Amino acid sequence: MTQSVIYSKPHCPYCVKAKALLDKTQIPYNEIVIGKDITVEKLFEEFELNGMAQPKSAPQIILHGKYIGGYKELQQYFENCDLGRHDT
Repeated sequence: MTQSVIYSKPHCPYCVKAKALLDKTQIPYNEIVIGKDITVEKLFEEFELNGMAQPKSAPQIILHGKYIGGYKELQQYFENCDLGRHDT
């Protein structure tokens, strides 16, 4: 299974919500804290190398190797899963 990653920031309420949603759905993930585990510059570089737009907010979520976006996009993803539109 491809790895899931959440790029988060300290004291970020949407990061906390995103991690809680992933925990609730029992999806394992690696958390990378921006400013501690990775610099902003390195994060931008990684996104650019992978053909993704530079992130403008936290969290940034990659689920099973697929870029999802932030918390609201993660919520939408799971709503679509409940409707049978995605596989998790």
